[in-house]
Amino acid sequence: MKSHVCHITSVHPRYDIRIFVKESISLAEHNYLTSLIVGDDLGDETLNKVNIYGVGTIANRYLRFLGSSYRIYKKIVDLKPDYIHLHDPELLFLGFYLSVFLNYKVVYDVHEDLPKQIINKHWIPKYFRSIVAKCANLIELFISKRIYGVVCATGQIAKRFSGVNKNTIVLYNYPKLSELAIDNIDLAQRDDCVCYIGSISRTRGILQLIKSLQINNVRLKLAGVFSGDVNLELIRSYDDKGLVDYLGVLDRTEIKLLLGMVKIGIVTLLPTPSYVESLPIKLFEYMLAGIPVIASNFPLWQDIINNAQCGICVDPLDPLAIAKAIDELLTNQSLALQMGNNGKREVMDKYNWEHEVNKLIDFYSNS
Repeated sequence: MKSHVCHITSVHPRYDIRIFVKESISLAEHNYLTSLIVGDDLGDETLNKVNIYGVGTIANRYLRFLGSSYRIYKKIVDLKPDYIHLHDPELLFLGFYLSVFLNYKVVYDVHEDLPKQIINKHWIPKYFRSIVAKCANLIELFISKRIYGVVCATGQIAKRFSGVNKNTIVLYNYPKLSELAIDNIDLAQRDDCVCYIGSISRTRGILQLIKSLQINNVRLKLAGVFSGDVNLELIRSYDDKGLVDYLGVLDRTEIKLLLGMVKIGIVTLLPTPSYVESLPIKLFEYMLAGIPVIASNFPLWQDIINNAQCGICVDPLDPLAIAKAIDELLTNQSLALQMGNNGKREVMDKYNWEHEVNKLIDFYSNS
């Protein structure tokens, strides 16, 4: 057995796709002793050779900062891993203590650009957001300079950290080929409906998307978790034609079934600083499932979609533009099928976890 890697999170669910399904299981499959400490009340279990430890839930974000950190710290002291791979900014101070004072090898996994993300946090007063974002940037860089390494979800994020920590890698959050690839795709046999999977919020464009549905009378299959600024009641108040089917939170098998019954995948996030340079996994999951995508016209996304010829980019603030793109793909089945096949081929060849996993293994095996 190789080194013991312990992933820790106080925010994400225990079966999080990046943390558990991809990183933890992949390390276990490569003979690393792999643990996951998570802030939930589901107890302990071993799944896919990963030892999972639930240390309890603390709902209040302010109390969680200290309470979860202390509980996780106690479990780490018991386990004594070789590496601690943390996934939440609120655990950075714990990581700093473990690295500087207890000499643990601590890795910070940066899922999103935190300073840019803070600018859109609805629970932070607007006049404080810029100050909080600058402080967050300073704290991230200060602590990252004093830990073992940094793993970043995009190249743009990595640029922030590579200057303070030479042991910085990019680990894209691409889908696993074994999960969502669908054979024998026949869009003509499906209903004229579109889907959106993932977090549901105003900044992710849900209200503009609903307005676009009203134009064409097209049904939306909606799955995911509502954020603090959107709820099901608000969705229904905008959906005066009853075109939205909310399916709740789906597991991976259910997501595959959903992607096998729709004709188009939607990812029209609004042009916030944190989204324009992001790489949402749903984009690549739609592509892997063989359905064409309608996505925001951000330069990074346009390059991917136009090069693959797998969908249409639109202004996410314009419901009419979204409606026209939906109509074009629903009325031109041959174009939609070709785009779907192009996207699937691109993910099979390039945008997949099977290519990324070697970076993670090298990151640990070369230490």
